[in-house]
Amino acid sequence: QVQLVESGGGLVQAGGSLRLSCAASGRTFSIYAMGWFRQAPGKEREYVAAIGWTSMLYYAESVKGRFTISRDNAKNTVYLQMNSLKPEDTAVYYCASGSRGKFPGYEYDYWGQGTQVTVSS
Repeated sequence: QVQLVESGGGLVQAGGSLRLSCAASGRTFSIYAMGWFRQAPGKEREYVAAIGWTSMLYYAESVKGRFTISRDNAKNTVYLQMNSLKPEDTAVYYCASGSRGKFPGYEYDYWGQGTQVTVSS
C-alpha cells in the first residue's frame, strides 16, 4: 500500500501563488507516476498534472504555463506549484499514485485525502 498526504492548500487572492505538496509513504518503490487532480463543487474531477517515472510531464490545457509539477525522490514528495491563480482554480486538489499505465493515462491506485484551494476574486 501507498499512503499519500497532501498539504499546502489555502485561501489566496486571484493572481497569487500556492505550492501543494504530496508526501508518499509505504510501498513507494511501486510508484510509477504521480498525478494531481482537482474537483470543484458540482463539477467532474479534472486531471490537472502528472509526472512519470521518466519525468515525462502532463498538464491540462487549463493550467499550462501557470502550474508546474515536480518531485523530490529523496523525500518521496511531489509538488504542484500554482502561479497566477484564478477563481476557477478553486477546488479540492488530490494527489494520486500510479503503478502502471502509459503516459499520460496512468492507472492511479492510491489517493490522498485532498486539500482545499480557494481563490478569491
